[in-house]
Amino acid sequence: MADPKGFLKHGREVATRRDVEERVQDWNEVYPGGVGRSLLPIINTQASRCMDCGIPFCHQGCPLGNIIPEWNDLVWRNDWETAIERLHATNNFPEFTGRLCPAPCETACVLGINQDPVTIKNVEVSIIDKAWESGYVKPQPPEWLSGKAVAVIGSGPAGLAAAQQLTRAGHTVAVYERADKIGGLLRYGIPEFKMEKKQVDQRLGQMKREGTIFRTGVDVGTDLTGQQLLDRYDAVVLAIGSTVPRDLPMPGRELKGIHQAMEYLPQANRVALGETVEDQILATDKHVVIIGGGDTGADCLGTATRQGAKSVTQLEIMPEPPADRPAGQPWPTYPMIFRVSSAHEENGERLYKASTKEFLGDADGHVRALKLVEVEFQEGKLVEIAGTEREILADLVLFAMGFVGPQKPGLVEQLGVELDPRGNVARDGAYATSVPGVFVAGDAGRGQSLIVWAIAEGRAAAAAVDTFLTGSSTLPAPIKPTDRPLMV
Repeated sequence: MADPKGFLKHGREVATRRDVEERVQDWNEVYPGGVGRSLLPIINTQASRCMDCGIPFCHQGCPLGNIIPEWNDLVWRNDWETAIERLHATNNFPEFTGRLCPAPCETACVLGINQDPVTIKNVEVSIIDKAWESGYVKPQPPEWLSGKAVAVIGSGPAGLAAAQQLTRAGHTVAVYERADKIGGLLRYGIPEFKMEKKQVDQRLGQMKREGTIFRTGVDVGTDLTGQQLLDRYDAVVLAIGSTVPRDLPMPGRELKGIHQAMEYLPQANRVALGETVEDQILATDKHVVIIGGGDTGADCLGTATRQGAKSVTQLEIMPEPPADRPAGQPWPTYPMIFRVSSAHEENGERLYKASTKEFLGDADGHVRALKLVEVEFQEGKLVEIAGTEREILADLVLFAMGFVGPQKPGLVEQLGVELDPRGNVARDGAYATSVPGVFVAGDAGRGQSLIVWAIAEGRAAAAAVDTFLTGSSTLPAPIKPTDRPLMV
C-alpha cells in the first residue's frame, strides 16, 4: 500500500483553478496548463492518503471497476508507467473520465466515512496526462485479424470504447458518425473549458493507428439504411446515445429566443475551435435563463459567461440540496448534495423550487421574460405555492432538462429493434437487441447516464459482440446491463 499513515498526515487537496477573471476571457481548460499538470506538485501526497482497504468500496462505486488502490500506490512510488498500465486495464479513456466523471468512486471511498475522501479523480487524470506527456500511451494493434467486420454507430464514449476493444480483438471495425468530426458529445457537447478537444484528438490518433476506421458525415438511417448495414457487417453496435431532448410545452413556447441546450452548445464549441457558424445563438448582452440544474445547465452557464451575457439565471424545480450527506443517502451511495462547478464559481444565480408557467414575448415575437412560480413537495407531488408568481427577464432561454431516449425515426425503426417501456432500445443480459447481430451500448439502451457508465457498457458490449462472432472472448466485461450504481 501507499504510506500507511498518509491519511493521518495529510488532508485532501484538489487541483487549483485559474482565477475567474482570467479564465472567463478564454475557452481553455480552467486549470493552469491542464488539470494533470497543475496537480503534479501535490499528487504523490494525495495518492498516499489511500488506505488500500481490505474491501475497497471505491471499486463498487466505479462502474469500470478501476483498480484504484493499486494505481494510488504506484503514483505514490512514482512508478507512472506501471500506473497507466493498471489504469488502462479497466478504462480506455481516463483523460475523459478524469475530467468529466462526477466521481462516484470518491463518495464510496472508505476514508470518506469520517474524513474527506481520497482525490481519486485527480490521481486518475494525473496518471493519464503524465502518460501522454511521457510517451507511455502507444497503439495496441491486433496480432491477427478475425475476418469479421463490425459497424459501430455513434462515436461518443460508448461507441469509441466498443470500437477500440473490438479492434484490439482482431475485428475490422468501422465507426459511423453523422457529424463532420468524431467524438459525439465529447466533441460538440462538452465545452472546451471543461475538456479541450486535443484530448479527444490524441486518443483518436491512437485508435486510427490500431486500425479502427472512422467514417464521418454519414447519417446511418438516411445515407446508409439499416438493411444495408446488416448486409455489409457481421455485427452492429448501436451507440447512438439518448438524443431526444425533453421539452417544456408551456404557453409562449413558440417565441423566438428559446432553444435546446444541444442547439446552443455545439455552435459555441465550433466557434471556440475556430470555425464559423452562421446565425449563431449568442448570449452576448442578453439576460439568459437556463432551465435545468444539472451538468448541461452548468455548461450553458459557463458558455454564456464567456460570451458576455448580461445576466444568467439557472432554474431548478427541485429544492436546494443540503451541503452535507443526507441521512437517507448513507455512505457509500452517491449523495445528492449542493455542488459548485467551475461555471458556478464564475457567474450566475441559481433558483430552486422554480417552475416555469409561461414564456412572455414582445411585439416582435421574441421572448422577453419568464413567469415563474415556487413549488414544493406535498404528499409526493409538486404543488404551486400561492402568491409566489413572478417574472424574470429573459432574452435567451436554454432548455437543459435532459433527454428522453434515442431517436426513433431512421435507423432504429429500420432495424426493427424492440424498445423497453422507457423508450430505450431493449437488450438482454449480453447487450443483444431483438435483432440477431445487433447490440446496443450506452445511453441508447441504458437511458441518459454518466460517461463512466457509457465507457463501461461499451467495453462490456464489445466482449458480448466478440463472443457472438467467435464463440468466446478474452475481452473484459465489467458490467451487465442490469447493474446499477451506488446511487439513490
